[in-house]
Amino acid sequence: MSISLIQRFVVVGISGLLLAACSPTHGLKPIPPVTGPYHLGAGDQIRVLTYNDPQLSNSFSVSDAGTIAFPLLGTVTAAGQTPSDFAAFLGNQLGTRGLLHKPSVSVEVAQYRPVFVLGEVQKPGQYNYLPGMTMETVVALAGGYTYRAIKNPASVVRTEGTPDGRPMKGKISEETYLAPGDVITIYERFF
Repeated sequence: MSISLIQRFVVVGISGLLLAACSPTHGLKPIPPVTGPYHLGAGDQIRVLTYNDPQLSNSFSVSDAGTIAFPLLGTVTAAGQTPSDFAAFLGNQLGTRGLLHKPSVSVEVAQYRPVFVLGEVQKPGQYNYLPGMTMETVVALAGGYTYRAIKNPASVVRTEGTPDGRPMKGKISEETYLAPGDVITIYERFF
């Protein structure tokens, strides 16, 4: 008893559909890209430079509450602001309080929040985010894929740039750009 060519195509097609439905990322939508300028968040390391006032120039860590303790101003909120907006805020506060005459302040990100990679990579863990980082870049930092890894797609949980600030889960490919704080999961294949 032989199986016809059409029956073979039907069996292979149905098998492919069943395997796709069993994919760990089945039902996840592609994660939307992060757009717009970078916004500071908890865990960022920033450098504040105040022209002609080295005592007010220093490095700061953005706390879990999204604040830094700035000399003469006390606790100020940094999270949610772009570095240039935060620099303008600090300059405005120093000027309006009469602490400096026409202050010139700049803010730069010295170290971004980390990204995390889980699952089928050689060294899962936390890695420093760099602008322009892709899923492929973080996998390379993590020592590459294990022999059982599904290379495309993977999933990500993202909080940066989401509409309501709540974590959003979606699927990504090797070329997808990451955002600080992303948690990437590389899945295992079973055959």
